[in-house]
Amino acid sequence: MALQTSPDAPVPVGRVSRLIGDWISRLGAVWAEGQITQISRRPGAGVVFLVLRDPAQDISLTVTCFRQVFDRVADSVAEGSRVVVCGRPEWYAPRGQLSLRVTEIRPVGMGELLLRLERLKRELAAEGLFAAGRKRRPPFLPRCVGLVTGRASAAERDVLLNARRRWPAVRFAVRNVAVQGVHAVSQVTAAVRELDADPAVDVIIVARGGGSVEDLLPFSDEHLVRAVAACTTPVVSAIGHEPDSPLLDLVADLRASTPTDAAKRVVPDVGEELARVDQLRERSRRAVETFLDREERGLAGALGRPVLAEPYRMVQAREEQLTAVVERGRRVLGHLLDRADSELSHTLARVVALSPAATLRRGYAVLQRPDGAVVRRAAQVAEGERLRARVAEGEFPVVARPRGEQ
Repeated sequence: MALQTSPDAPVPVGRVSRLIGDWISRLGAVWAEGQITQISRRPGAGVVFLVLRDPAQDISLTVTCFRQVFDRVADSVAEGSRVVVCGRPEWYAPRGQLSLRVTEIRPVGMGELLLRLERLKRELAAEGLFAAGRKRRPPFLPRCVGLVTGRASAAERDVLLNARRRWPAVRFAVRNVAVQGVHAVSQVTAAVRELDADPAVDVIIVARGGGSVEDLLPFSDEHLVRAVAACTTPVVSAIGHEPDSPLLDLVADLRASTPTDAAKRVVPDVGEELARVDQLRERSRRAVETFLDREERGLAGALGRPVLAEPYRMVQAREEQLTAVVERGRRVLGHLLDRADSELSHTLARVVALSPAATLRRGYAVLQRPDGAVVRRAAQVAEGERLRARVAEGEFPVVARPRGEQ
């Protein structure tokens, strides 16, 4: 049940401390993992005091054990070693202090560490933190480069020296942190997040020189890996040497084999870029000259064609063709007219030959009655009927007489 208190009925601090101790004593024995940051083993004392730290959470806990418990592992552990302990939480009421009374200490061996790292690697890969699709390319020419590295370290010197040698105007935002030990994870993580939040920083380099597997363990910590995965600024990992492969290399946007290689990958070489510009300028000049030469030859070839060399020659040829066609048309039309004239003459001659007037000129006459009807048979004429005789040169009246009269 909750403790019933009020401003008018408070409880003494001592009772609160005892109540906390009662609750903690109910936890029972627990197994805990951490890194030893301090060992206090006084000569002749039967109890050894340790400080166990969680590198990821930046939390420490005092550990006590009997000397014989610690002596069993004294040769295999030291400050900085990772251990697993079994103990019971204890609350020291007079001081209000929590400690862990351990009965067993087990060093975490290299094989077990590598196994845990491999298990963590598979888990993070399954979440997609190592996917190539989420990696970003650093900018070609960063305005400011963030550098997370140890203070006055060879890695810092290599990055700064090589970067400024390649591009003297490059600016750096350096964050000096612990790159090994119990404070490495928290300090590196905080520095990366600080640089990622700075809008002036275009790329972040996390650099450290070589070291043992234990020394590079902070760069495989899950909290640091997730912090780098959450960055919006491209991150370059330059941890250890070429064979070293902490998990930071897998989650970073770019992995460099050494700090010097990181400087070369992030900052372009001004000499190489100027030489590349000169090469591109020369290629452009040759390309333009080649294009102009080709077009000039094409223009000369076009001007050498007859249609452009002698532009009136085509007109003259067309004029000659037109003249020939006109003359040919005139001749054809003349022949057609001559033939039509000849046919017309022949037709006229036939018409004249068949004309009644021609018959009259040969001595014939045409008798017509007063109404103009032509007399074709003698039976058509009555005796004494007056007729009109039409001859070639005119006409005259006649009177029909009986047959036999002169």
